[in-house]
Amino acid sequence: MNTLRTPTAVRLGKALLLLGIFSTLTACIVVPSRGPYHRYPHSGHRVVEAPKPVTAPPMYFVPERGQPQTVQERERFECYRWASKEARFDPGMTTTYLPAAPMRRNADGIEVVSGAATGALVGAAVSSSGRSPEGAVIGAIFGALLGAASQDARARADEQAQARHAAAVQDAQAPMQSFRRAMSSCMEGRGYRVQG
Repeated sequence: MNTLRTPTAVRLGKALLLLGIFSTLTACIVVPSRGPYHRYPHSGHRVVEAPKPVTAPPMYFVPERGQPQTVQERERFECYRWASKEARFDPGMTTTYLPAAPMRRNADGIEVVSGAATGALVGAAVSSSGRSPEGAVIGAIFGALLGAASQDARARADEQAQARHAAAVQDAQAPMQSFRRAMSSCMEGRGYRVQG
């Protein structure tokens, strides 16, 4: 039995082929991680940000028992040594660096527009000669949907990078905070009011 291919079946086959190509291509899309770099505005070159050193605000110790200057210096030194051992961190000997912030990307819709344009071109190319405009419209719709999915995936990746950065900053600052708490506790116990 000889079956003839109808124009509708051919167009349906082309549309399914187009959908398969788009699905295959989007399955290969990997959202790049936004590393700690920025672009020069007009050159396209990437610049890696240097990590920033953690600088804690100064601490001041006001004597409340009328301690003389020599006693203040000795107690400050003793508390510094004790706090360094307690926190396992010596701010005078160790420089702590904050990780560079990841670059934020605006959701400007460029993925949706480029997906629609690509889909329109492919849709027009695979449709029959009299149906190019309809194929372009169908391709543009599929392309816009895929572009929106890509933009959403990129936005989620950016949010995750921001959350990882916030956690890394907190981890970098933890030793310094621990030292400051220990130093404050020691000096308060010796009759000083801590400021800063």
